[in-house]
Amino acid sequence: MTRLIEVPTQFDDRSFDQFAAAYAQAVDGERLLFDAHAAEWASPYGLVGLLAAGEAAARRGERPLLTAPANPDVVSYWARAGFFREAADLFEVHGKVPKVKVAVESEVLLPVTPVRAAEDVHAVVSTIQQRASAILSSELGLDPKATMGFAMALSESCQNIVEHAGTGGWVAVQAYNWRRKLARRVVVIAVADAGVGFRHSLEPTQAKRFGERWGDAAALEAALIQGVSRFRDPGRGQGLAGIRRYLARWEGKVAIRSGTARIAIVPRWDDDVPLKDGLPAFPGSQVLLIIPEQVSGGAGGPSKQ
Repeated sequence: MTRLIEVPTQFDDRSFDQFAAAYAQAVDGERLLFDAHAAEWASPYGLVGLLAAGEAAARRGERPLLTAPANPDVVSYWARAGFFREAADLFEVHGKVPKVKVAVESEVLLPVTPVRAAEDVHAVVSTIQQRASAILSSELGLDPKATMGFAMALSESCQNIVEHAGTGGWVAVQAYNWRRKLARRVVVIAVADAGVGFRHSLEPTQAKRFGERWGDAAALEAALIQGVSRFRDPGRGQGLAGIRRYLARWEGKVAIRSGTARIAIVPRWDDDVPLKDGLPAFPGSQVLLIIPEQVSGGAGGPSKQ
């Protein structure tokens, strides 16, 4: 039996729960058909999240199916962003996919890239560093020194996959105009995996401390707010706390979804909820980092449609 899972027409962090709810209804043994034919736009978060769903579906049963976007501009963008290069290994893809070169263009700072081991993390950072540096300073108005912190944030968010997921994942980095409230340029880092998730990773060292409160939400709080890790060595597990400090300095946003919970450090330009629990279950973890264009002397912030 095949189960249809619709990919939202505007697929980003805000519509992800709708996608996760459809995915959560699937049962073992069903073949999943991810239908993106009506997709009009997908953020980096949507693209890497769709790959994570494909990997998880393949583990549960038959190789999943994927219907590519029908809109030629949309499917071309997905191809240039590196999505189909990775999707070919996970899905049986139906629809017309253009044979275009994966872009390293002004918008796509880093196309969808697999992260399986520490060497991949180093390669990702070295690939993007020079171009990111130019965009952060010229387009976003960040101090040139901020690019070191950007490399750290990118590295730590990818390293999270290597150390905690128990499987591989993907990262994508893009720059675009965010129109949710005020027009601003932003750089967005999205990282997703279909691994064990934060609760399972931290359970051996943290569950007893939290007692009955222990669950996906408590695990995310422990990791992002308290900086705990499954590693007991001094100096480990500061990655997410380091990301939080860096983004706070530049009025950025971090949001992490894992299992049935989502936590966010919400800057003043955004209206997200700091902690959500009881969400549709989705495997692994999905991380979103947003660095906005800096506005001198006032509240600034991005916006997106």
